[in-house]
Amino acid sequence: MSQASASISRGSDRSRWLQLLVGILCMVMIANLQYGWTFFVNPLDQKYHWGRASIQVAFTLFVLFETWLVPIEGYLVDRFGPKIVVLVGGALAGLAWIINAYAASLTVLYVAQIIGGIGAGAVYGTCVGNALKWFPDKRGLAAGLTAAGFGMGSAFTVVPIQNMIKGSGYESAFLDFGIGQGIVVVLLAFLLFAPEPGEAPAPASAIIQQTRRQYQPLQILGEPVFWVMYVMFVLMAAGGLMATAQLAPIAKDFKVAETPVSLLWVTLPALTFAASLDRVLNGLTRPFFGWVSDHIGREITMFIAFGIEGIGILGLYFLGQHPIAFVLLSGVVFFAWGEIYSLFPTTCTDCFGAKFAAANAGLLYTAKGTASLLVPVANWLSPAGNWQTVFIAAAIFNLVAAAMALVVLKPMRRDLIAKSLAETALKAAK
Repeated sequence: MSQASASISRGSDRSRWLQLLVGILCMVMIANLQYGWTFFVNPLDQKYHWGRASIQVAFTLFVLFETWLVPIEGYLVDRFGPKIVVLVGGALAGLAWIINAYAASLTVLYVAQIIGGIGAGAVYGTCVGNALKWFPDKRGLAAGLTAAGFGMGSAFTVVPIQNMIKGSGYESAFLDFGIGQGIVVVLLAFLLFAPEPGEAPAPASAIIQQTRRQYQPLQILGEPVFWVMYVMFVLMAAGGLMATAQLAPIAKDFKVAETPVSLLWVTLPALTFAASLDRVLNGLTRPFFGWVSDHIGREITMFIAFGIEGIGILGLYFLGQHPIAFVLLSGVVFFAWGEIYSLFPTTCTDCFGAKFAAANAGLLYTAKGTASLLVPVANWLSPAGNWQTVFIAAAIFNLVAAAMALVVLKPMRRDLIAKSLAETALKAAK
């Protein structure tokens, strides 16, 4: 390698790690929009008596607009770069919580959550897509670290948000955190940029095969392997989203929410302890299983993680009435769930190429929105705190997805990539 080439390589390597760091920080700033929501459900209901099911419709709207518009936002990223999309997304995310602070009707609450969903989706889809493009050689790890910012970003604000809600009211928590988070994302947006052609390193793994064809977004909709991944994503996301949105109500119905739990020399109410631990584990799982998948393969990793999730959900249902078990098993559930946000976009990009990674991964990410439609159903299926149907269904979803990873997805993905390699070789021979 020439001295000039070596200098460019070192510069590119520094650039991509900086891009990864900026993306992670952006994700941290929007994490509360999803993972902090559960703490506002009961205060909203206590003030306005709208009913938990009606309030959780707002959460569903947030997730729908966070996910279903990501393909469009991803197209804009692939076309114009990440900076402007994240800037607008950060502004919308901050505005949403400001509106939430003053919402005096369900309609206003729903509108605010739609705005927040659009903003969060713009930031999320952009940062994950940028990581997929910059790290073809460490795609699972990079996507996992980026997604970890979203999964773990709210861990350090669980106690401050709860304290502010108790001390100053949920309105102050919405207002102060909304303004602060939005401003940080807008400032970070100016540091983001995508790699130029040849700037990112070439894939180096013999275990992880990657396509040589760059599929456009509409083309992947004609590939059966995309829809297999979509169904698996829906099955996995449904159970985790129910737990995310319903953690506080479940703890209340299990009568463990305020029970003190002592673990690792720390004593906190069970719900607070579980929420803090869950955020950390939900973040750590994303780079962990992403890194594992870089070494043993995507489908084997999915089988292991999805299976643990199904067993963890069953354990939480049968043993969760005990405060310590509630804390530990909810941690297992979140640890074995959060990896879907690194494994699915990574597998999608392996299958369909990096050129349109933001839009293609965004199309797959809409599965999270589809799964969110089941969140209000969880309230209707759990009258008087009876969560049996919800837990059993979520466990079955996860175990089915685990089996599909090896039995269905693995052979289909192998055939798709072999087809793309054959097409590339044929073109090169002409």
